[in-house]
Amino acid sequence: MEKKLILRGLLAGAAAGLLAFLFARIFAEPQIGKAISYENGRDAAQAALDKAAGLPPEAAGPDLFSRTIQADVGIGVGMIVFGMAMGALFAVAYSVSLGRVGALRPRGLALTVAAGGFLGMYLVPFLKYPANPPAIGHEETIKTRSGLYLIMVLCSVAFLVAAVWLGKRLQPRFGNWNAVLLAGAAFVVAIGTVMLLLPSLGHLTYNKEQFGNHATETPLPLTNSKGTIVYPGFPADVLYSFRFYSVAAQLLLWSTIGLVFAPLAERLLQPRPGTSAAREPAPVPV
Repeated sequence: MEKKLILRGLLAGAAAGLLAFLFARIFAEPQIGKAISYENGRDAAQAALDKAAGLPPEAAGPDLFSRTIQADVGIGVGMIVFGMAMGALFAVAYSVSLGRVGALRPRGLALTVAAGGFLGMYLVPFLKYPANPPAIGHEETIKTRSGLYLIMVLCSVAFLVAAVWLGKRLQPRFGNWNAVLLAGAAFVVAIGTVMLLLPSLGHLTYNKEQFGNHATETPLPLTNSKGTIVYPGFPADVLYSFRFYSVAAQLLLWSTIGLVFAPLAERLLQPRPGTSAAREPAPVPV
């Protein structure tokens, strides 16, 4: 049964990844192009400042893949594979949740698990470390940023699971509504504490030493030796649009996983009379 559910999760994840890719290709990719144009312009301005100061120019690394390949094949394959991975994790969580989270029907459970996946795997970590387009972030902090984001994801998922467990424990004493409120409050306090303890990206040691103490790694205006701005900071509208479409793409992905998986799981778990699944004899208890 678990293998059949995981297979259906993979199919739902592939469909969700394809839809999310089409959405990102139409809406998010133009913002990525604007960010790359900004980065190229800023690099040219920085090179001009370095040349005026007598500094040797930095050699630009070769592009292994063209922008067309990155925007179409690269993002497309990546989104579909990511969707399949999330679909498999979703199916595992669904299998574990069967019969353990109340009297939810297969369709309702699928949508509930999908909502939990979107919340725990993406939205809550996004609140602390939101997605950034190219030109934002320094190469020297990639490992640190990846580690911090992974900590946020693990804490978010773990606290969400703990909140569900706590809600079930409190239900007999406080009732469904109050148990949900108490468990939700505990989740907010726990994850809020983690967010306060983890540093902002601009407060990382390397960033404070090289660029000063700022909230993020978003590029500030580039100035010359006299303090005159020679290139503006990163456009706020591009940053906002990219993050908005990133959230929308993830919402579309998790919604599609839940909506596609729900009827597939229902047909498997509650087959209609007369179907081959319904005619299969029940296993004989050992």
